[in-house]
Amino acid sequence: MSAEIQGKVRQFITTNFYVADPAALKDDASLLDAGIVDSTGVLEIVQFLEGEFGFKVEDAEIVPENVDSISRLTAFVAKKKK
Repeated sequence: MSAEIQGKVRQFITTNFYVADPAALKDDASLLDAGIVDSTGVLEIVQFLEGEFGFKVEDAEIVPENVDSISRLTAFVAKKKK
């Protein structure tokens, strides 16, 4: 399940944002620090999560701890889907 979530999240990030070398993007790399995602990008990711995985992301949940890397996004989705 987690691998499936991770694959979908990774594909969304590498398809919708500029990632110079998708294969080199580590799952725990900060998407914000790497300049891959900005504040608008975070909102795009939230929309993707809500549409793809069928849950509502609350404003208070839009924090770096939940959305700043592929690993954090995967863990967040897994937690929300329980």
